[in-house]
Amino acid sequence: MIDVLIIGGGIHGAGVAQAAAAAGFEAVLVERKTLGHGTSSRSSKLIHGGLRYLESGHFGLVRESLHERRTLLRIAPDLVKPVRFYIPIYDKTSRPAWQVRAGLGFYAVLGGLGKENRFRSIPRSRWDELDGLDIQGLRKVFQYWDAATDDLLLTQAVARSAADLGAVIREQVEFVSAAPAKSGFRVRLRTEDGEQEELCRTLVNAAGPWVNRVLGTVASAPPLIGMDLVQGTHLVLEEGPTRGIYYTEAIQDRRGIFLMPWKGHGMVGTTEKVFTGDPEMTAPGQDEIDYLLENVAHYFPKLNSRVIDSFSGLRVLLRGQGDLFRRPREMVLRPGAGTPPRLVTMYGGKLTGYRASAQKVMKLLRPVLPQQAPRADTAELPL
Repeated sequence: MIDVLIIGGGIHGAGVAQAAAAAGFEAVLVERKTLGHGTSSRSSKLIHGGLRYLESGHFGLVRESLHERRTLLRIAPDLVKPVRFYIPIYDKTSRPAWQVRAGLGFYAVLGGLGKENRFRSIPRSRWDELDGLDIQGLRKVFQYWDAATDDLLLTQAVARSAADLGAVIREQVEFVSAAPAKSGFRVRLRTEDGEQEELCRTLVNAAGPWVNRVLGTVASAPPLIGMDLVQGTHLVLEEGPTRGIYYTEAIQDRRGIFLMPWKGHGMVGTTEKVFTGDPEMTAPGQDEIDYLLENVAHYFPKLNSRVIDSFSGLRVLLRGQGDLFRRPREMVLRPGAGTPPRLVTMYGGKLTGYRASAQKVMKLLRPVLPQQAPRADTAELPL
């Protein structure tokens, strides 16, 4: 019998497979297409604490994310790189310089005041070095540190680590349904050879945008949580900055937008609009493309912003009041199928926090799993 069966081969599913195998359990991950096919290859590529989350009071999320950033910089130096971030403050910027400085100071405190959390003000005499940033009306430029990655390569690396620890990674395998069985679930899977059955002690639903669709096929599962799928579009541009990542304020609605170097070009993102169709059909809209290009032209008027590629991913945000930009980004874990639970559904979450989320899932499931000697600590495993 499989100890932990994971549905979904994104970063969170791969993280749970790694955590389960590291804890000594028999883990199997099934992915309908290929690893990282969905949102985990279409994110903003950032490993960060979430500076803007301080405004909405999500201090625990920021602290945890900064801790995970530090861990990933240590265990995955070839995949996760420290990057300079720049915040320009203009006459019409909604957040004054003193407020941004205070936020950066608190960000550094939550991060532990290490050298990777230092920030500074760029002197006016060096503004002409900032990749052609428009200086008309510019009052201040702050520089701090966060990190970036290739999200698909990181997902694949975590899955390889899980496999090295004994987990089974099965791509092109579709989860069909699950029903309670003695000490677990009887699961139906579909492959190119037809349907087959597996028995598992516990089930983890890490299906990302498809999470409620999967949960609806599990007999005796808890009620679905109301959620929104939020589309975020990114554009790959002919040219990009070379000094680091610029965190600017959208001229249309004051949201945060990143312009960053990406594989010899530039990348700008992201947008946020509710998506209601088939998650497979997500694609950049012309309104999103215009929105992003208008901001690039405003802040970097000399940049060659010819679009050479574009992509969209879907975030899972719990339904609630307020605008999309300010809704919580924490991972929400929904236990079900008994107490202690044998089923955990993962809603939302951040790329940066995949490892911490996986540890929380395993803590929920451990009481119904057999005693096993751990094989490794995911905080120490090199990627």
